[in-house]
Amino acid sequence: MISIPAISKTVPGIIAALVMMAPATSAAELAAGFDEALSADGRPAEDKVRDAARQPRAVLEFLGIGSGMTVLDVLASTGWYTEVLSAAVGVDGVVIAFNTVGRRDRSEAAITARAERLGNIEPVFAEVGSLDVGTEVDAAITALNLHDLNNRGGEAVQLFLGDVMKALKPGGVFGVIDHEGIDGQDNQALHRMEVAAAVEALEMAGFVVEEVSNVLDNPSDDHTLQIWNEALGRNTDRFLIRARKPE
Repeated sequence: MISIPAISKTVPGIIAALVMMAPATSAAELAAGFDEALSADGRPAEDKVRDAARQPRAVLEFLGIGSGMTVLDVLASTGWYTEVLSAAVGVDGVVIAFNTVGRRDRSEAAITARAERLGNIEPVFAEVGSLDVGTEVDAAITALNLHDLNNRGGEAVQLFLGDVMKALKPGGVFGVIDHEGIDGQDNQALHRMEVAAAVEALEMAGFVVEEVSNVLDNPSDDHTLQIWNEALGRNTDRFLIRARKPE
């Protein structure tokens, strides 16, 4: 088990410790035409604007997600990552876009439109704790969701992570992205989460945490502002964790 003190990922010692303990990532390669798919005319312009901050290629290469995989986008919302994953897995892969029944009204139209346009997306709606995708997936990712579950308490987090654990095949990778919080701030009110809290929750659910990446760092975010503050321009400092279901 990896033990991380309750301080920011930006402290070099934490990153160094995790990197030393982390096995090599998968040799999977992004599907041919990945970059072209992200710049395609059919992709929404508002999605493309976010690419510079969200670094889709770097994130997916860090996670080892690539061509031909079946990937679960957990709490996909309207599907920014769903479309990125669609490009990453290519025509031989599948992206399962999971949203809760409660999010159906605000997400179904967008997810359905992406599925019809791209051809390798399967929308799924279920309650947290009862997700059944009908197959074991190679990888899963959740972006900017774990802090919300954490705000509801440990039981909600573990129910959520239990769904992911059940869906993954043994050895499957789980990528977690969220707004970073730091000790001493009211992270619940700011809609942030400390890296250490995320790692602790993942380990409690049975995941092996391999590495924390700084690819989504934003040094101009001092972690004191709420994530929607206009000064941040939707570009918070974010942690990226690669965890894995044990073999």
